[in-house]
Amino acid sequence: MTLSLRRRWFLLLLGGLVAATLLAGMASWAGAISPPADPLPSWNPGAARDGIVSFVRQTTDPGSPRYVPPEERIATFDQDGTLWVEQPVYPQVRFILERVPGVVTTRAELEKLAATALSGMPLETFRADVRQWLATARHPRWQRPYTALTYQPMQELLRYLRANGYKTYIVTGGGQDFVRVYAEELYGIPPEQVIGSAGATRYGYDSSGRPVLTKEPRLLLNDNDAAKPEGIQLMIGRRPTAAFGNSSGDRQMLEYTKAGDGPRLAMVVLHDDARREYAYGPARGLPDTQVGSFTPALDDEATRQGWIVISMKNDWRRLFSFDR
Repeated sequence: MTLSLRRRWFLLLLGGLVAATLLAGMASWAGAISPPADPLPSWNPGAARDGIVSFVRQTTDPGSPRYVPPEERIATFDQDGTLWVEQPVYPQVRFILERVPGVVTTRAELEKLAATALSGMPLETFRADVRQWLATARHPRWQRPYTALTYQPMQELLRYLRANGYKTYIVTGGGQDFVRVYAEELYGIPPEQVIGSAGATRYGYDSSGRPVLTKEPRLLLNDNDAAKPEGIQLMIGRRPTAAFGNSSGDRQMLEYTKAGDGPRLAMVVLHDDARREYAYGPARGLPDTQVGSFTPALDDEATRQGWIVISMKNDWRRLFSFDR
C-alpha cells in the first residue's frame, strides 16, 4: 500500500471515530434534556391534576408572585376515604370489634367498647397488636391486606409534594396511636406528623421497674370536624397551605386551609366509582352512608369556596398499586 493510500485510510478511520464520538455525545445530551418522568402517572388529565401541578409549580418557583417559603409548605391529609379504603367499615373499627366482639349500634357504644378494649394496655402492647392485626386482616371485598388498599394517586401526590419541599401530615378522626404504627412505612409520614383522635396515657413502671406508658379510657381529642383545625394548631402551629379530605368531617380543615392568605389548595375526594371501589355520597344522587358521608351541603360549599372535587371515577386512571 502506497503512502498516499495509507494516509487516506487513516483519515477515513479518524473521521469515523470522530463521528461516532459526536453521535454518542449527542445521544447523551438528548437523554440529559429528555422530559422528566410524570410524577402523577395514575391521574387522568383534567382540572384536578392540573390544579395540583399548577399549585406546586407556582408555590415553589422563587420567581413566582405566589411563591411559598419552604417552612410554610404544609399539606394535611385525612386518612380514611382519602388515603385508603374506608368502606364497608373503617379499618380501625374492625380492629376493635375483632378484639372485643359485641353488638354495636351507635357511635357512643363503639367509643365505650374501644375504651373497654384498650384500657389498661401498655402502649407497646397495643402497637404490637396493631402490627399483628394488619399482617393478618383481609378486606372482605379484595381479600388483600388493608395496607395494600391505599390509593395510588394519593401516594403519588404525597411523594410529589414532598419532592417539592412540602411537609405532609395525616389529620384523621381515627386513633392517633393506631395510625402512628404504620403511617411511616405505608405513607412515608413519620409518627410525629400524625394528628388523630387521642386517648390519655399514664406513666408508670412494669414489674421489672421499666418505665411504661399505659392507655387509659379517657379521650383527650376527638379529631373530627372543628377539632381538626384545633388539632393542627396544637400540633403544628401553622395553617396548612394545602388540605385534602373526603367527607363532612373534613369540612372545617378545608375551610381553615382555604381561608389563609396567599395561595391555597383544598381538595375533596368524591367516591363515585362503584365498579372499581365504592360509590357513596349522598351528594350528586349517590347512595347515602354513615361511613365517610359526602353531603350535598359539602358539595355546595366546595363550589362556593373554590375547592377542587376529585372524581374517583374520572380523575384517577388507576386506584391501587395492584391495578393493571
